[in-house]
Amino acid sequence: MTEVADVSFALPRGRRPADPLPGFRIALVATLFWTGLIVVLPLAALIMRPWQEGIGAMTAALQDSRMFAALRISFVSAFIAALIDVPLGVILAWALVRARLPGRRIIDALIDLPFAIPTAVTGITLATLYGPQGWLGAPLAHLGISIAYTATGIVVALMFVGLPFIVRSVEPVLRDLPPEFEEAAGLLGARPRQVVTRVVLPALLPATVTGFGLAFARGIGEYGSVIFIAGNQPFHSEIAPLLIVVRLQEFDYPGATSIAFILLVASSLCLMGIAWLRRRVARGMVAGAAP
Repeated sequence: MTEVADVSFALPRGRRPADPLPGFRIALVATLFWTGLIVVLPLAALIMRPWQEGIGAMTAALQDSRMFAALRISFVSAFIAALIDVPLGVILAWALVRARLPGRRIIDALIDLPFAIPTAVTGITLATLYGPQGWLGAPLAHLGISIAYTATGIVVALMFVGLPFIVRSVEPVLRDLPPEFEEAAGLLGARPRQVVTRVVLPALLPATVTGFGLAFARGIGEYGSVIFIAGNQPFHSEIAPLLIVVRLQEFDYPGATSIAFILLVASSLCLMGIAWLRRRVARGMVAGAAP
């Protein structure tokens, strides 16, 4: 039998192996530098700024009922808007992937429109559309339904800016889901409703949770598209980002940074909770698929 010689290649002493990816170290250093400069440094400044005036500024902020009302409106409105966007986004993603819609490319481009247009333009458009004399506001006003200048208008604006996050999170997963799975379930006797609830939706659940988290996070900090349609009444339709601007206009910088700090902490906790839920859902799917 022919023996195969064991050939080993040894580097000369004192020489390090070359990087597996050319330019990896330079890219890593540049990434860490820009991340620290653009993300970490501003966040650190925001965290330290409220305490520079002493603990009194933070104590006053914690006793501000107007601030807590604005935070409640921002978080509740963002949650409701993201929750409503979930079924709408899933259905729209399904239509784009599975159905052969006329003008599909135009619809696909319109979905990304909230990403492109300025938020102020969105706010003015929605306020004009849902205003008392608007195309949709006037018929709704005859029915006793008010959208503009109410808390409902905030939810409508956040639904508009948050819907693309749901669609773009679910769409690639739906494209990778073979239609044969649905056909096999139908051949095995599953009804259309069972195919959707037991085959399609479980596969889309992690992506749906991700899209919900992105839409929710965008809604918490949304400003331009909300202030034109909200009415901005304290304790009723005033959002937290607007209250920060109000404090800055009053030259109350400690109060503004205190509100921003509390909003940052609350937003971080909510996003951590959504990320934890997404991991639990993904692990549950893996455990359920294991034999």
